Amino acid sequence: MRKNNRLDNELRPVSIEKGFLPHAAGSLLIKMGSSHVACAVSVEESVPRFLEDSEQGWITAEYGMLPWSTHTRSQREAARGRSGRTYEVQRLIGRSLRMMVDLNSLGPRTLRVDCDVIRADGGTRTAAITGAALVVSDVINSLYAEGKLVELPGINPLAAISAGIVDGRALLDLDYEEDSRAEVDANFVMCKDGRLVEVQCSAEGSPFSRAELDQLSDLAFLGIRQLFSFWDNTD
Repeated sequence: MRKNNRLDNELRPVSIEKGFLPHAAGSLLIKMGSSHVACAVSVEESVPRFLEDSEQGWITAEYGMLPWSTHTRSQREAARGRSGRTYEVQRLIGRSLRMMVDLNSLGPRTLRVDCDVIRADGGTRTAAITGAALVVSDVINSLYAEGKLVELPGINPLAAISAGIVDGRALLDLDYEEDSRAEVDANFVMCKDGRLVEVQCSAEGSPFSRAELDQLSDLAFLGIRQLFSFWDNTD
């Protein structure tokens, strides 16, 4: 049995607390089981140099883990420099969020998203994407309400979840203990209309079959559809 008698296709308990960091343009704390991630957005009235004079906006992300977010203290990245994993995760978050909206509709401004892991128990990158997408949507709506956008852009809701094969079983939303033993580890980012934004899937023990990939995809689609319930209550 999984922890808390969770079924193979069952998410961990999920909760979202909006306004977690009240000084940001938008923020929330997302909890997926024992993984807790604070997501916040700031608005900058400028764009990166490569977009100057383009009238196009930009969305970028930074990701980090607090020293005691894991079982043993890790050194702050400000002291040791960002790891390759950190760069890879924040690029994934940024790529995913840029799929939410036509960047031209934002005008020449940047939405900078900070995702900070407070507690880590597996699935922090997917929790960060799910939480950050909700905050980005809220901030875009606020920019329109404040008259900073000519019209309300169409927003493409998205969310993310992990899945994997552990001891020969396909499982949804892996915690750390499951992830550390997984023979296959996957992350899925998906739009509300069912289109995929990104799939990361790696064999950790031996190669996996197309049927196993389909199994993991079906689990991810099931889990992500449940996460979209939070989009139905964005107000």
